[in-house]
Amino acid sequence: MLALQLTVSGRVQGVGFRWWAQGVARQLGLAGRARNLPDGRVEILAQGDPDPVRTMLRLAVEVPTTTSRPGWVDDYELHWVEPTPGRLGFFAG
Repeated sequence: MLALQLTVSGRVQGVGFRWWAQGVARQLGLAGRARNLPDGRVEILAQGDPDPVRTMLRLAVEVPTTTSRPGWVDDYELHWVEPTPGRLGFFAG
């Protein structure tokens, strides 16, 4: 199991970025959440099998997007974190 904490900046609030992240994460079978931060960034916490987690990372930050990801990402901060036992589902909020 692998887990990441990804914080993206750019035009990522008010454009559907969190809902896009939720849809992709669910398709990949990941658990976690995407949420707006007060400073205009979006934080994604995602965990699951290593390959899907790495795919989520790639899709969330790639420029240009290959998945019609809404908005744009100027920069990101990545931390590999410990998975949360028993976490189920992926939520945007």
